[in-house]
Amino acid sequence: MKKTILITGASSGIGKATAILFQQKGWNVIATMRKPEEEKELTALENVLVTRLDVTDVNSITKAVALGIEKFGKIDVLLNNAGYGAYGPLEATPLEKIERQFGTNVIGLLNTTKAVLPHFRENKSGVIINISSIGGKITFPLGTLYHGTKFAVEGLSEALHYEMKTIGVRVKIVEPGMVMTDFGGRSFDFSNNESLTEYQKLVQDVFTWFGSIQSGSPASAIGEVIYTAATDNSDQLRYAAGKDAEMLLAKRHAEDDATFINDIRTQIVKLAVQ
Repeated sequence: MKKTILITGASSGIGKATAILFQQKGWNVIATMRKPEEEKELTALENVLVTRLDVTDVNSITKAVALGIEKFGKIDVLLNNAGYGAYGPLEATPLEKIERQFGTNVIGLLNTTKAVLPHFRENKSGVIINISSIGGKITFPLGTLYHGTKFAVEGLSEALHYEMKTIGVRVKIVEPGMVMTDFGGRSFDFSNNESLTEYQKLVQDVFTWFGSIQSGSPASAIGEVIYTAATDNSDQLRYAAGKDAEMLLAKRHAEDDATFINDIRTQIVKLAVQ
């Protein structure tokens, strides 16, 4: 019997690449997104159900899970991929943006997971894969909200794995580094207020630094790591995804707070004065 994966945020980037990979590997795929009517490529593939799921809309989550089970009979893997990055000085960020960032990246992930748990518990099996980031272990300036959500994903995932083990379910965390997706476009939400002059030098320095980053892993490479996490039948909790992720996470582990943070600050300042 074919296995089935449900993917949130499958309209682009890591989610779409992973949907294609699993379909090619012979899996059934429930590819969910906020606007399924705009999707053309995935709808043309066999054994792929494209349906609406907005992680901030609990009713849409419930309906998508039910449709997936009705279509394929069982869900074996849940990939919590939907999310975006909110950056900018905290003082310049409206409350609604703060709530939206945590509502999508944390509360939405929890609600989607909770909707699948009765099915996993009934089957006494399943894998939950949560997309974190190197930003769940290290931070960059102006990322208070984004990093806050990804640190939360790390903590809730690690804690969740204890209770999931009692019902035969594995929890995995995938930590991508820089990825060649549209994260800097529609998945990036920047807030600023130029009247807050004290922050503007840092804002410009960080934009210069972000603009200098030319490399990154293709989304398909992250999909391969996700496939390993879904199928290796191990109790491994964390998976670094990308050579830069492996390097930066090892560096963070090896250095104390002051050394690592000073290195990040120094890199940004050097680029800003070039």
